[in-house]
Amino acid sequence: MKILILGAGKMGTFFSDVLSFNHNVAIYDVDPQRLRFTFNTERFSALEQIRDFAPELVINAVTVKYTISAFEQVLPYLPSSCIISDIASVKTGLKEFYAECGHPFVSTHPMFGPTFASLSNLADENAIIISESDHLGKTFFRDLYNSLHLHIEEYTFAEHDETIAYSLSIPFASTLVFAGIMRHQDAPGTTFKRHMVIARGLMSEDDYLLQEILFNPNTPEQLERIQGKLSELQQIVSARDSDAMRSFLSTIRENLK
Repeated sequence: MKILILGAGKMGTFFSDVLSFNHNVAIYDVDPQRLRFTFNTERFSALEQIRDFAPELVINAVTVKYTISAFEQVLPYLPSSCIISDIASVKTGLKEFYAECGHPFVSTHPMFGPTFASLSNLADENAIIISESDHLGKTFFRDLYNSLHLHIEEYTFAEHDETIAYSLSIPFASTLVFAGIMRHQDAPGTTFKRHMVIARGLMSEDDYLLQEILFNPNTPEQLERIQGKLSELQQIVSARDSDAMRSFLSTIRENLK
């Protein structure tokens, strides 16, 4: 298959490396300097090259802020039968865009961002495939993600946003609160250092990505749950209530099973 990848960032080059041995892959980026470290693939920095390549599938791996605008830029250069796809962790506006674009589409979310995951070992990672997607596109990505030994779930666009509000908004918000109140430690403990690694990794992400995940309409409900649990813990600690603390910890351990 002839596959065009938009964006030569970490995820774009990852997909290029994974696919280039079994497919004819090209990668396009508006910054030619970012193409220097791509191998076994054609390198495009001009839109006319996309027209000549005539891809059968486009994988949009640009920064989430520019997902739709990148599609709009390349659509005039694609064959009408070309399947377009995104791997965005934030799906805001994509359902509506796909409904009007005139191309078959597939939307997925590989939940193994390059900040924390080992891209060479993904056996414990997950991926979401959007159920409204084109059948052929879903089959392609299901086969691909199975080959990477990912656990796959299929959700609607709405179910995806609800899931992300839980699985990303809660840890993101908790990490931001931790980082927001911490101060320098001359002799940090193991738990503190581990939290620091997570916080520094999170803060290396694109600001727009963090904003859009936290601005998910489902996030406020999750923040209220965090506030409620903190209030409960604060009351237990202030009262030095041993029985309540044992019950609290027992509930937490049950949640972690």
